[in-house]
Amino acid sequence: MSLRVVIMGVAGCGKSSVGEGLSERLGVPYRDGDDLHTPEAVEKMRAGVPLTDADRWPWLDRVAGVLASGAPVIVGCSALKRVYRDRIRQGAGGPVRLVHLAGSREVIAARMAARTGHYMPTSLLDSQFAALEAPGPDEAVTVDIDQSLAAIVEAVLAKLDGGEP
Repeated sequence: MSLRVVIMGVAGCGKSSVGEGLSERLGVPYRDGDDLHTPEAVEKMRAGVPLTDADRWPWLDRVAGVLASGAPVIVGCSALKRVYRDRIRQGAGGPVRLVHLAGSREVIAARMAARTGHYMPTSLLDSQFAALEAPGPDEAVTVDIDQSLAAIVEAVLAKLDGGEP
């Protein structure tokens, strides 16, 4: 099986939780894109400084490398801009299914405020939304996150099973 799935969206949208839920249901490994950042990038974000494209290119290449060498695999990665998603797809070594976890700023900010142990401060949420180029239906399936984790995972599975992009 060569399934390659990228769970994408702004910080705090639930990429890790949904990726882990899908991993369990599909029996496919999940890799958190946060773990592929350099220590320098993590420190920059921890300090409230948004990453630049130059910061992101090597990280996106590492995400693509995981997709290329680890299929079947699910990877959580913000993939905020189309050019980022294109870069991932070009390096992935095969087709990539994109799942966009979409939600309002208010819902995501509340989730970020409630989580513990993550380096991404809520202060960077506005820069995430500013950079987001929401994918169209030709590029990704989109799932609304204003529902339970179980419902989100079910919605993703239904869309992936339905053959959507």
